[in-house]
Amino acid sequence: MRPVLILGGYGNFGKRIAQALTKSKVPVIIAGRSREKANALKQELGPRFLDTACFNAFTELDEELKKLNPSVVINTCGPFQNSNYSIAESCIGHGVHYIDLADGRNFVTGIVTLDQAARQNKVVIISGASTVPGLSSAVLENFRHEFSRIDSMTFGISPGQKAERGLATTQSILSYVGKPLKPFSGQGSVAYGWQDLYRQEYPEIGKRWMANCDVPDLDLLPKHYGVGSIRFSAGLEISVLHIGLWGLSWLVRAGVPLNLPHLAAPLLKVSNWFNGMGSADGGMHVIITGRDRDGRPHSRTWFIIAFDGDGPYIPTIPAVILAKRLAQQRMSLVGAMPCVGMVPLDDYLAELRDFNIQTYSA
Repeated sequence: MRPVLILGGYGNFGKRIAQALTKSKVPVIIAGRSREKANALKQELGPRFLDTACFNAFTELDEELKKLNPSVVINTCGPFQNSNYSIAESCIGHGVHYIDLADGRNFVTGIVTLDQAARQNKVVIISGASTVPGLSSAVLENFRHEFSRIDSMTFGISPGQKAERGLATTQSILSYVGKPLKPFSGQGSVAYGWQDLYRQEYPEIGKRWMANCDVPDLDLLPKHYGVGSIRFSAGLEISVLHIGLWGLSWLVRAGVPLNLPHLAAPLLKVSNWFNGMGSADGGMHVIITGRDRDGRPHSRTWFIIAFDGDGPYIPTIPAVILAKRLAQQRMSLVGAMPCVGMVPLDDYLAELRDFNIQTYSA
């Protein structure tokens, strides 16, 4: 079996993907710019089914693909908001399947521009293999048979304060804080990043503040599932941090020249000062409303709650499942596409069975 090459393999998501794949006896190559960090993770996970490589994925990938000959490349090198498709294009050129965990709205929706090239080289290029749209679409797929029409979908994510947070994820969120979001289905007026606050009640973990976030689902899910109105939000567990970021969003909206993505590292450091006030428990909610098969009003509310810091495993699952299928040659799909409806909810949850994660549905 040819290995799976994980770019950013010792990062927040990369190391969890490596752990899951090697546990399933899929050979993995952990890649990054730091040989020391790659080797440290190899030692932590054990040498079986695991190797390392040290290179710059944006300038040296072509040569490394020739040398390493992977079956699949998993790209965790965010943020993706201002990234291009050079890594995916290199994979197509070398006949290697590609998966990323991108959450950049334009990046994920635009991956279809590589479809013709991917088909010609008989590879699959999958973008957004993460919580959004991987898990969000899995939930819709699971309940869509109950609806004759889906009028609205309100959903969001609130991680625990003590759960491990990556710099790239922080940068991606800060890139649109206070900025107008591209229009989406059901939008009544211009929506701005990290504004339109509301409180969401979660099972077990209580209420969390939520605010607007920009994700690919805002374009993809109305198109794929006919959702009339859609809204996605994210929230921080500690109210003072959430409201503080909301305050910064108003400064950006007012035109104050703040480059928040460049401040991601110090802001992340400051947020860690508040860890003692929070927990390691986070959640995701999905609320779907519409009409049932008989035309009567119908709704579904679904939650996934992660305890004890296990939340960061949730975004990795689509990439893990799809990479296993591809490495084991159990998937014949070709072309370039967003990760919409590609992982059934039952398969998703089965992959999480070893973690302290629960789901609730009403």
